[in-house]
Amino acid sequence: MSVEVIAIGGYEEVGKNMSAVKVGEDVIIFDMGIHLDRIHIHEDTDIARMHSLDLIERGIIPDDTLMKDVDGKVRAIVFSHGHLDHIGAVAKLAHRYEAPLIATPYTMALIEKTIKGERKFKVTNPLKVLNSGEKMQISPDITLEFVRTTHSIPQTVTPALHTSEGIIVYSNDFKFDNHQTLSPPPDYQRFRELGRKGVLAAIIDTTRAAEDDQLKTHSEKVARLVLRDIMEEPLKEDSGMIITTFSSHIERIQAITNIASESKRKILLLGRSMERFCTMAENMGILKLPKSASIYGSPKAVNRALARADENRSDYVLVTTGHQGEPDALLPRIANGKTMFNVKPGDNVVISASVIPNPMNIANRNLMERRLKSSGARIFTNAHVSGHAGKEDHRDFIRMLDPKHLIPSHGNLNMLAAYTELAEEEGYKLGNDIHILRNGQAQVFNGGI
Repeated sequence: MSVEVIAIGGYEEVGKNMSAVKVGEDVIIFDMGIHLDRIHIHEDTDIARMHSLDLIERGIIPDDTLMKDVDGKVRAIVFSHGHLDHIGAVAKLAHRYEAPLIATPYTMALIEKTIKGERKFKVTNPLKVLNSGEKMQISPDITLEFVRTTHSIPQTVTPALHTSEGIIVYSNDFKFDNHQTLSPPPDYQRFRELGRKGVLAAIIDTTRAAEDDQLKTHSEKVARLVLRDIMEEPLKEDSGMIITTFSSHIERIQAITNIASESKRKILLLGRSMERFCTMAENMGILKLPKSASIYGSPKAVNRALARADENRSDYVLVTTGHQGEPDALLPRIANGKTMFNVKPGDNVVISASVIPNPMNIANRNLMERRLKSSGARIFTNAHVSGHAGKEDHRDFIRMLDPKHLIPSHGNLNMLAAYTELAEEEGYKLGNDIHILRNGQAQVFNGGI
């Protein structure tokens, strides 16, 4: 029985992730994400009214029209975690397949919210929740397993397909973090067990494979320590404090609110995406906000909260969207003087997020920082650690899984090539057992392990 890996999206860019694995006549789809860089979209933007064909043409969502030529039946659509570059296209594409959507509880809640907000298509696929450490029979020949891992959003998993031809591991995204407060460490023992059972192919995130400055990604414990060092003294001052980070980074938001709660200040979590991710996490018992914290998402509610904070800035900590400098997000609007909160000399701004490396983000972030500085703000930009594996994490992962074949993904050609170099150091060879695919291409494996 042959196994075919089909690269639909995410093999030429960071984002727009979508892959398919065909085992005999059965097809499993992994992820349906959007590519934020291809349109002026930020974390507060709603694409619900846009048509899928328009989004495909603009390169915003994967071009899955190639699936019409795949001779097989889609049995399941599986999601690794809840970031938009992995679930953002679900409401635009899932209705084309008569297959259930499978995800962890938090990821599924985010998917449901995305589907409910859709205005062009009706998505009626069955929703099936699978926890990390659990298995589900997809077809007589395929069993799906969710293996626990860590990333920058809760309940991230590494899906593994058990087939008669060997195990297919789909690892987009991951980091090896043993010190998160909301998520247990990755299940290293299970990864090694899969390696001993026989991994036919591993599809691996390469987002940081080309970076040489940090060979092993630091734990969130480091970010917590840095945030505490930055925040402790300014919290005692009479000046304002604004912190911005990824709305989906619940682990980081938990750390920020824990530190802020040790002061007398009230905590305001502001922005539509902040409300979406944090309210859901709090309702599910993942995020435990202190009593001094409030969440506001609608523009009117945000404006009222900002007006209160502007009058008594030493009484509040603002946790906002806009860490990339996206013009319509909250912190850039504050920097531009377009809100009820005016930055004053001595205010402290903590940017707990790195710049996502593309020209638009770099320019927007630079402009935002310059405007904040011109208003007299003090800016801290080093309160962050990545959610993606570094080179030595990748080396460890290869040794755990010992896959027969490697398929680098979730990156541009530079990232895929950098991962290939690392894999070759581990004994793999490009064109033999490591395969670089481009969007729309496929790799067939015959004969199994």
